[in-house]
Amino acid sequence: MTGRIPKIAVVGGSYVDMAIRCGQIPSPGQSVAGSVLSYTAAGPGPNQAAEAALCGCSPHLISKVGGDPFGKMVKTSLAEFDVNTDFVLTAEPKNTGIIVTLVNAKGENAACTYSGANSALLAQDIDAAEDIIAQADVCLIHGQLPQDAVIAAIRYAKLHHTKIILNPARPIESRHGAGEKGGDLPIEYFSANIAVPNLYEAVNITEQSVTVTARREMAKLIGSELIARGADSAVITMGKRGCMVVDRNGADHIPAFEIELVDQTGRGDAFAGALAAYYAVKDDVREAVRFARAAGALACTKFGAIEALPTKAEIIELLQSQDAD
Repeated sequence: MTGRIPKIAVVGGSYVDMAIRCGQIPSPGQSVAGSVLSYTAAGPGPNQAAEAALCGCSPHLISKVGGDPFGKMVKTSLAEFDVNTDFVLTAEPKNTGIIVTLVNAKGENAACTYSGANSALLAQDIDAAEDIIAQADVCLIHGQLPQDAVIAAIRYAKLHHTKIILNPARPIESRHGAGEKGGDLPIEYFSANIAVPNLYEAVNITEQSVTVTARREMAKLIGSELIARGADSAVITMGKRGCMVVDRNGADHIPAFEIELVDQTGRGDAFAGALAAYYAVKDDVREAVRFARAAGALACTKFGAIEALPTKAEIIELLQSQDAD
């Protein structure tokens, strides 16, 4: 990962995460005391763009915030990571998206998400950012946005031969009950160079069922189906069970690092941002995944999301320590 600075266009939702650490996540009607409060810019857009920046890339975030103090907070936070926010647009009448996260003593979390201004990201907003996508080495897209905006980003990336990494999460309108089933996602979603769903998103997309005892086999099966639908590669993430990389050359399980879990809130975004950073300079999906899994592991060793993201040096140090063992 040397030479010129890679350019990453990140298309993803922007939120402010109010994360509270507590002994246990409360049940309905129960109240518990919190011990730590984190109040930061978050969501796939800011987190993945910040991780790409920490890995030595030049990221542009294409997203939308509200015309409230939280929107200014998101832009200020991103500027500290040297993320370009020219296309973090403002929907004045709306509030910025909010995530309320509770993290228990084991590092497990539960969250409530309010999409806010993210639901106002339009295909026209992506039109305005066409040059950013055209100039990027990788367009990293998170699907939990309005579907028209996601499709527009994919189409521009294909038009300009920009490599696409897509987390095909269900669009915002689907999560609000008005969208289509996972199996009915548009054909554009399956034209990515790398599709990166977690296991449960992948199950939803392919309308399969998953069992605890056959996760690897199920991940391989689902990955093969995503390839058959048109993706060049599929990376099915499974948390502490690692991930399955599937392409037309076969399938490989890549185990996760053994770490002391503190908070896994930012694991997936750290993984995606680091994956894009590596893939921007080298078309080796398996090596990119090995690099990205170190980022995901390190993000779990600290409390919070964006503030827990690791640097390129920290990722390389962890990889070298594993090679030395």
